[in-house]
Amino acid sequence: MDTTGYVALSRQSGLFREMQAVANNIANSSTNGFRREGLIFAEMISALPAEGGSVAMTTPRARFTADAQGGLERTGGTFDLAIEGGGFFMVETPAGLRLTRAGSFSPNVDGELVNPQGHRLLDGGEAPIFVPPGAAGVSIAADGTMAANGQPIAQLGIVQITDPNALYREDGVLFRPEAPLEPAAEAAILQGFLEKSNVNPVTELTRMIEVQRSYELGQKLLEKEDERIRAVTRTLGQAAS
Repeated sequence: MDTTGYVALSRQSGLFREMQAVANNIANSSTNGFRREGLIFAEMISALPAEGGSVAMTTPRARFTADAQGGLERTGGTFDLAIEGGGFFMVETPAGLRLTRAGSFSPNVDGELVNPQGHRLLDGGEAPIFVPPGAAGVSIAADGTMAANGQPIAQLGIVQITDPNALYREDGVLFRPEAPLEPAAEAAILQGFLEKSNVNPVTELTRMIEVQRSYELGQKLLEKEDERIRAVTRTLGQAAS
């Protein structure tokens, strides 16, 4: 394969991965707490001593997560929580501590607050939050203080990561921190609300069309290049015979 083919293939590979990211964003546009994902591309330029000039290839080098806040939807649920501002809830998973913006919780059979996947919500000391049996009038203040029957019973842990580049998406709404955490002092908890996805479906559909058209143009270029190489090979074969 010549240089043209390698350049086109590198571009096609990047466009394919971007299409996957866009499709995943669209699929999760109604998932509470989901944050849009995108790709960062890098360009590599190499000199062509024989031909002269240079050739450039692109490749997706990293993923990024858009941190814009999603819209807030009022549900009225006692344990439906949304974070206004930065920060994340801490949940305990089989793989360890994870961060999330999805705030739909409910007590399990043991009275511990868990999300729909069964992951336990944690307090500031990374301990599970327990709701006493028969607790009435459960309220959660903006600072995360949970009270029942007028008495404080827990303090939700709302944290932020010290290095945003060390936060890795592990699932649609779960993130793995690889740097120290600290309290999110500017965050506020809203009880009875859920944060919606920050994906704009119209923008993502527009981007999907752009990526698809670019991919189709690249495919046509590869097909024409293949035809050219075949034609040259036939011509040289006929000349040699």
